[in-house]
Amino acid sequence: MLDLHRIFEKQKKGLFFLLALCVSGWFFTSYPTIFAGIGIGAVFGTYNFWILVRRMDKFDRSYQEGKRISLGSGLRFASAIAAVAIPIAFPEYFNVVSSVIGLMIPYVFLFIEALYSLFKTEK
Repeated sequence: MLDLHRIFEKQKKGLFFLLALCVSGWFFTSYPTIFAGIGIGAVFGTYNFWILVRRMDKFDRSYQEGKRISLGSGLRFASAIAAVAIPIAFPEYFNVVSSVIGLMIPYVFLFIEALYSLFKTEK
């Protein structure tokens, strides 16, 4: 299994770089709503991934003790709804489609890291 803590640390670094790009795009291009949407989506997506990492740790401990625990899907769904509700409420500041794209960015990073680890272990 992949080390989710290591991946999360990489994602935080990537998030700061992405947010810097979004701020630059917001200031210097004619598409500020798109960059603001990607930024807010990426923040909520990283928050969702952090919840997943934390819940996986609890799940592992509970499994070893023989207890049952959920993985916090409800909290992640609520966060995703908030990531879309904010751009719907303020369409002059945020783009809805780009916030959904930003929401999926951490999971794309997770997929890329999984492929990288797979090919690295094969060699």
